[in-house]
Amino acid sequence: MDRYTMVVLIVLIVMTATVLRARYSSRRSGSADGTALPNAAEVQRMEHEMRGLKERIAVLERIATDRNHSLEQEIDRLRDR
Repeated sequence: MDRYTMVVLIVLIVMTATVLRARYSSRRSGSADGTALPNAAEVQRMEHEMRGLKERIAVLERIATDRNHSLEQEIDRLRDR
C-alpha cells in the first residue's frame, strides 16, 4: 500500500468516526439538535410558572383597561393579598 492510499484511508476512518460519534451523541441526549429534553418535573415546573405569569398578565390587563377603579386602589388591593 503506498503512502497516498494510506492517507486517504486514515482520513476516511477519522471522518466516519466523527460522523458516527456526532450521530450517537445526539441520540443519547434525546433530541436531533443535541439539546436535552426536559424531564417531567421540569415540564411541570415550567407549566406552573406559565400559569402564574398568565394570571399576572390578566391582572395587569384588567388594571390597564378598568376605568371604574383608580390604579392606586387596585395596586393596594393586590399588594394586601
